[in-house]
Amino acid sequence: MLTAPALLLALAAVAQPAPSLSPLEKAQGFKLYSGPDATSLWHAFKQPSFPAKGWTVKDGVFTQSAPSDGDIVTNDQFTDFELTLDFKADAKANSGIMWRVLDKHDATWNTGPEYQVLDDKGHEGLKPAQGVGSLYDLYVAPADKPVKPAGEWNTARIYMRGGVLQHWLNGTKVVDAKLFDDAGSPSQEWAGKIAASKFKAYEGFGIQPKGSIALQEHGGGAAFRNIKIRDLAASGPGELKLLATANAAHGKDIEGWECIVPDLTSKGEHAGAPWSVKEGVLICSGTPAGYIRTKSTHDNFILKLQWRFSPITKQAGNSGVLVRMTGEDKVWPKSVEAQLHSGNAGDFWNIGDFAMTTDPARTKGRNTKKTHAAERPIGEWNEYEIIVNGPTITLFVNGEQVNEATGVEVVPGHICLQSEGAEIHFKNIRLTPLK
Repeated sequence: MLTAPALLLALAAVAQPAPSLSPLEKAQGFKLYSGPDATSLWHAFKQPSFPAKGWTVKDGVFTQSAPSDGDIVTNDQFTDFELTLDFKADAKANSGIMWRVLDKHDATWNTGPEYQVLDDKGHEGLKPAQGVGSLYDLYVAPADKPVKPAGEWNTARIYMRGGVLQHWLNGTKVVDAKLFDDAGSPSQEWAGKIAASKFKAYEGFGIQPKGSIALQEHGGGAAFRNIKIRDLAASGPGELKLLATANAAHGKDIEGWECIVPDLTSKGEHAGAPWSVKEGVLICSGTPAGYIRTKSTHDNFILKLQWRFSPITKQAGNSGVLVRMTGEDKVWPKSVEAQLHSGNAGDFWNIGDFAMTTDPARTKGRNTKKTHAAERPIGEWNEYEIIVNGPTITLFVNGEQVNEATGVEVVPGHICLQSEGAEIHFKNIRLTPLK
């Protein structure tokens, strides 16, 4: 008979917490694909429903075995997306995660590129681009990637946004590639890689604008859990669009925003001169210095926006996103700044002695440096995701967390975009309120 402590240890070893989404994940737009309704969210490849054999789902864990009815694919389809899941590969197991898959040809990998799931040590003679975490046969995950042994759980993350693909393995980025341009056409490098691979034989491979996520069954021995996906092209729950898409005269008709340019105001001129909206893009000339701010105030929210410096001049520049701005309107008002200065996007600046705590090892005066660079080349679009949640502000640049502040004063404030010396463009400015 087991003693009480031994029984508790045995139960702990078996029991898994029920799969769920946190309130923040729900607000970010994640959907759980391994919950109680899991089998209704997937279907067998080229079949109408979940496979009858080869896949079991218990307590949120998808487990493979052979023989099987094949790969499973999500009923939902995605253009830009973020996927996170845990995977486990038994000794010599082989599997994969495909994206933008269509129910055509003979296999999911005929249209969908693959995040490789594999027990590397159980397979001799692997090519570098065939190891776990690689974009199979196309982009190589580094040899020093942080992978756990066969039979242990690993965490995978796939981030596809604006034509850029990232593979993450146990918190480390192992693939970063520009596959498509802003118009959605394959990059020269991506088209060349496909043309030089076996995948060239399959019409439409790797160039679909939209498709399903697939989990591969390739002889069994793999398992998946905590499968979470969010559609990055879709609106979040309760999301507000903060930028009017119609054309606007200089600064006078930017709905929901006020222009603050003290130098112009002091001369009796209209403060909106640096700003205009064209085809849904907010363009700031950069001079004189100032900002536009939301007429409304916000305390807790997720703010998403895309920015780039001029794609014509490709001139490096400076700007910033100010949150919880309060007090007097002046060139640098009291606020927390998420920096946009070229090469420094993701830094914090504390303006007006705003109460906040950051990593002292990266802080000098009012500036806290980002943990690492995540910007795209000057002239290309970047994306900020700024989570202002109670006393914590977290900065993500192009899907990568680069900074965090805690102990931040919780106060309703304006959101501001700075005019600070160089032409800068903004688009897709969206806000999801948090409770």
